[in-house]
Amino acid sequence: MKQAIVARADLGMGQGKLAAQVAHASLQAYEAAGSTARREWKGGGQKKVVLQADGESELFELAERAELEGLPHAVVRDAGHTQLEPGTTTTLAVGPAGEGAVDTVTGSLSLY
Repeated sequence: MKQAIVARADLGMGQGKLAAQVAHASLQAYEAAGSTARREWKGGGQKKVVLQADGESELFELAERAELEGLPHAVVRDAGHTQLEPGTTTTLAVGPAGEGAVDTVTGSLSLY
């Protein structure tokens, strides 16, 4: 079991902002997963990886692929209280799900 969080590298988010957006995405996708997947992922150490995307369109393409694969996922839009404009799409989480299934969506991306 694995979760991949994809963050936009083109926004220039500060480290704290990036960490907060990754946390939002992780939790939202976890909540979208079924109880069996949640239990297995938690029991297996909550494996996750943070990857980078070049822009908003890439996030949406990946989200569409995750949807087609039937994987739990979540797209995060910022509230706009600090560094970004309200509604800015920042991150996507895919999984928790089987590692191979997550990799079919995110396996070609580079680490953040």
